[in-house]
Amino acid sequence: MLGTQLPLGILIRPARSGDEERIRRFLAGLSLNTQTLRFFAGVTRPAASVVRALIEVNERRDALVAVHEGEIVGHAMSYRGGVADVEIAVVVADQWQGFGLGPRLIDTLLLRAAVRGATTVGMDVLGENRRVLRMIRRIWPEAEMKVASGSVEVTAMIQQAAVFAEQGSGGPPLTT
Repeated sequence: MLGTQLPLGILIRPARSGDEERIRRFLAGLSLNTQTLRFFAGVTRPAASVVRALIEVNERRDALVAVHEGEIVGHAMSYRGGVADVEIAVVVADQWQGFGLGPRLIDTLLLRAAVRGATTVGMDVLGENRRVLRMIRRIWPEAEMKVASGSVEVTAMIQQAAVFAEQGSGGPPLTT
């Protein structure tokens, strides 16, 4: 685990179909810079298909939300495939950045993926997203990073989550 403590009043839970309107408000509330760092484009008016994709949970996709006082303040998703067992993407509301919410969402997402058998994680990070690239280097010093068209393709081992899964936790975290 990454070892971060959640700020008071934050709940991380799986995304649900009833989260569609909250996800729309969340995306619209992100600064253009944050939208671009996460989606590589602005998404102030996301299509219904994008919103549905962000909350879809099935055997190939997982999605978590961080909620504060009924509103979404963070989102993380993973999907099977690509260059790694799971590809992940995370975004945190501007006013909640720097409080450890991003690493906690990643930690929870990877624990859930490891329980389902994933051992490698991949992600595409915009080259200018120095904060996230520093975090990746800190969490995964052995991560493979390839620069391609202004983004950095990252592949790493899910070490901490794999240890959790091997210990037989009795079930995946956040199964509700």
